[in-house]
Amino acid sequence: MSLSLNLDTYIGKIPNFPKEGILFYDVTPMLQAPEALQFIVDQCLITYKNTPIDGIAALEARGFYFGTLIALAMNKPFFPIRKAGKLPGSTIQQSYDLEYGTATIEMQVTSNLQGKHLLIVDDLIATGGTLQAAAQLLEQQGAIVQHLFGIIGLSFLNYRKVLQQFTIQTLINYDKETI
Repeated sequence: MSLSLNLDTYIGKIPNFPKEGILFYDVTPMLQAPEALQFIVDQCLITYKNTPIDGIAALEARGFYFGTLIALAMNKPFFPIRKAGKLPGSTIQQSYDLEYGTATIEMQVTSNLQGKHLLIVDDLIATGGTLQAAAQLLEQQGAIVQHLFGIIGLSFLNYRKVLQQFTIQTLINYDKETI
């Protein structure tokens, strides 16, 4: 297990994407670097080794990259949370505010979440709205959500205030927009 890696060197910073005035933090370089992926999984395993976790939930689309790897490494089930209209069968939805608009996410209705401790994984935590909505979806189905794991945290957007009821772990934080 690697104990140290400068993740900043694996994050692309794209100005004015997806719209003018937004700096996009791109995880694609991490996906192309096995050492970065292994570091992320290892850090998650170390962080939660003594924490009761019954499953991993992650958000479409970039959160899936990391959430599935972590679920596999922990030998836990994976629960996808997607954009509205992407899942078959019975679903529940939750709307939320983004840094640059609003959106709706959904997940399939499942009977096996009652009393289960779920870890939510995402690539980036910005305003906290997406993770808050994801936690609400899981809790509506009886899951217990206490922990959130993000690769990147944009602390200058004050996500900790929105997500104050959760224990949040990020691997790299930005206190201001940085190219």
